[in-house]
Amino acid sequence: MGLIRRRLILPLLLSSIFLLCLLRSNSVISNGSASTHRHRHYGHWWKEYAQDHPVTSMIPLPTQSPADIPTIQYAFEEEEAAAKAVREKRRDAIKSAFLHSWNGYKKHAWGMDEVGPLSGKSKDTFGGWGATLIDSLDTLWIIGLKKEFEEAVVAVSRVDFSATETLTLNIFEITIRYLGGLLAAHDLTKGAYPVLLEKAVDLGDLLYIAFDTPNRMPVLRWFWLASKEKRDQDASNINVLAELGSLSVEFTRLTQLTGDPKYYDAIQRITNVLDKNQDYTALPGLWPISIDALTPNFMSDNRFSFGGLADSLYEYLPKEYLMLGGRSSQYRTMYEKAIHVAKKHMFFRPMTENGDDILISGTVRARGRSIDLEPNSQHLTCFAGGMVAIGSKIFDRPDELDIGKKLVEGCIWAYKSMPSGVMPEAFRAVPCFDEHVGCSWKIREWLNSEDDDQQPIEELKRRAKERGIYPGFKDISSPAYHLR
Repeated sequence: MGLIRRRLILPLLLSSIFLLCLLRSNSVISNGSASTHRHRHYGHWWKEYAQDHPVTSMIPLPTQSPADIPTIQYAFEEEEAAAKAVREKRRDAIKSAFLHSWNGYKKHAWGMDEVGPLSGKSKDTFGGWGATLIDSLDTLWIIGLKKEFEEAVVAVSRVDFSATETLTLNIFEITIRYLGGLLAAHDLTKGAYPVLLEKAVDLGDLLYIAFDTPNRMPVLRWFWLASKEKRDQDASNINVLAELGSLSVEFTRLTQLTGDPKYYDAIQRITNVLDKNQDYTALPGLWPISIDALTPNFMSDNRFSFGGLADSLYEYLPKEYLMLGGRSSQYRTMYEKAIHVAKKHMFFRPMTENGDDILISGTVRARGRSIDLEPNSQHLTCFAGGMVAIGSKIFDRPDELDIGKKLVEGCIWAYKSMPSGVMPEAFRAVPCFDEHVGCSWKIREWLNSEDDDQQPIEELKRRAKERGIYPGFKDISSPAYHLR
């Protein structure tokens, strides 16, 4: 047993170091400047690229009749005047906040990827093609800023994906921000701006080359010059789960719009690998945070979470089911397996001062037959409530709607508990391990202060405040709020 543990420690240590480096890096290498914004031009070399590992038989989009998917949206009753006034005030505040950010971006970083909200300095963290510009297109349209939208479309028309200082592309980030932004704007405007789809196809063709590996799993941190120079490339044996599993919606939509099956084929091969290995992980039904896409192997990591590094894979399962019109039951089956295990091992009720009946999504470690909840949560897990609610509707799982509600309320509790009114990025809570005996507030259990039985409660609270923690929070490892 000791030998087995030692054999597991090294790969886990290496994968942890790798993931830490990813989190501390900017994902890409960049030297952009707002004043010059000059990039090296490499030409559209991918248009003439010949695949080294071509697909001999494309996986087509499913063609059977669409499923009868229940309506998701709540049927609102007629709105009273007072409620309408409150809603419109909130709507206008959101629009005002967006315009403040948008105008700051236009002034300080137009055409660049990002702008520092305090420094006003621009930076290119995602290839230098205007990530904020393209990722904001759908918001501009939804808010009703048509003039600003069309101004942005003109800027998008000038984007050249062959011009960049970036040496390594993060396929996941480029896909969700650029490809997703272009396709969303194209669909929202019903194709009224053809350049959006043209740019999406251009980018999709570039990204497709990252899939040119012996097993057709993509190189997720892609040193694209190697492909340009026709060097051999392989998928990595250490990958972030979310990056591998969160490409399906965008690539599927590109196939639907163009009729070219290669984009859907690319992501469906990933889905088939995930599907095949879902029951062969340290916690069957869920996939670990770090995976080996080269072998492939899903047993090298024993950490499971709906937080960062894993979140969007699960989020994409019901979304892809919807994108395909329910024509593929594969995504439903994968989601239902995952949510069954998450309910059993990952979601927990935290101990709070007011005994709130809420849920938080934590982290799980599987060690042989031992499955241990680590009551650590992240702001990134707050998507889970919406995902579970959508799943309860479209997959006819009505009992889970209340679970989705409690997960949302768990995040609301975390927001309200902070003096700033903003939930911390990462924290540790105190779980109620046995709800059958209640979940009453126990201050000494919260503070882990069994040795301080003689200390007054107010003194314990004072000590907690000095440590920067608040009732219900065992630890706040990251009090920051990350703008994304």
